[in-house]
Amino acid sequence: MESEITTFLLRHLQSIRENDLAAYHATTSDDLTLYEWWVTPHRLDGLPFHDFMMAENARSGSVFGAPDTPASGADKPRTRYDLANLHIQHYGECAIASYTLLTSTSAGQGVQVNAHNESRVIVKINGAWKVVHVHKSPAWPAQHTQPHKPG
Repeated sequence: MESEITTFLLRHLQSIRENDLAAYHATTSDDLTLYEWWVTPHRLDGLPFHDFMMAENARSGSVFGAPDTPASGADKPRTRYDLANLHIQHYGECAIASYTLLTSTSAGQGVQVNAHNESRVIVKINGAWKVVHVHKSPAWPAQHTQPHKPG
């Protein structure tokens, strides 16, 4: 069963990488909730946020996760995604995938690697796996308390 979920997860992530809205919708629940730490400290609900982002990335030829670089010809960034420490927890019709997403980008100035931690909750709905929740966090040591404010 883990291989079925891993295959599903890779297809879902590929849809994001390729800005493939039809495949993204086929693998994502309409009532998706997610936390993306670099976007906002608040929860995002539903698909419209990503629909706009993916449509604009497709329109401009941008690659998700790649630095802002020219997106045509030899200068078009090449990317590679790796799921470090992938762990699948499977409970009946629900699975949780947790991993560190490594995004390697070659854009003419050497390879740059960005990393963040992700958890994706996947539920079987009407016989098909769907991502229902995503939580992302930085992959570097974070301060555990708020800074002290003088005064």
